[in-house]
Amino acid sequence: MIRIENLSKSFTLHNQGGAVIPVLAGAAFSVAAGECVALSGASGAGKSTLMRLIYGNYLAATGHIWVGETDVARAEAREILRLRRDTLGYVSQFLRVVPRVPTIEVVAEPLLRLGVARDAALARARRLLGRLNIPEPLWDLSPSTFSGGEQQRVNIARGFAHDFPAVLLDEPTASLDPENRETVLRLIEEAKSRGAAIVGIFHDVEARNRVCDRQIDVGAFTPQGQ
Repeated sequence: MIRIENLSKSFTLHNQGGAVIPVLAGAAFSVAAGECVALSGASGAGKSTLMRLIYGNYLAATGHIWVGETDVARAEAREILRLRRDTLGYVSQFLRVVPRVPTIEVVAEPLLRLGVARDAALARARRLLGRLNIPEPLWDLSPSTFSGGEQQRVNIARGFAHDFPAVLLDEPTASLDPENRETVLRLIEEAKSRGAAIVGIFHDVEARNRVCDRQIDVGAFTPQGQ
């Protein structure tokens, strides 16, 4: 479902005389349907960069990033937007929303974009918010006013609203209490059971060992001399 081929990435520091910082070189791996793969490596190894390349936030210098039939490294903007709507979900560490939009609408929005009936989309959002212990009186308020932990849970609910065939997870259990951590791990396991291909960054070792089938050492893709 996800296939990385000969991927490289570098950054040019225009405010420092155009210095070029190579980050990844020759990255290659694949993730099958129903498999969860953890990106491992020391801080600065390029884990977050690799995730952003897969999601299309960064342009690759060389190589291919196949998500289903779409090569993110070569796709046009409209193709990437379609991929994010239909196929590739992303649960980041931080919730970014339009102020004053109610929480239930934030969670339901991925389904509404797909044309799911409004009643069904809102019902799915309610179930996820309930599972993640967001108090019902908060559902009609904007999550921009919530605590960090509440925002994280809203972000997770939004990321799992649609049954994406491929999912990227950036520290999905960070800072969660045991009950909500367990809920998130069960959501990941349910996604695997339905055949989702998952790539994640997990500093929570116990969580990683439970839900991930194997690890990819991103440090192995560090350019020579770095």
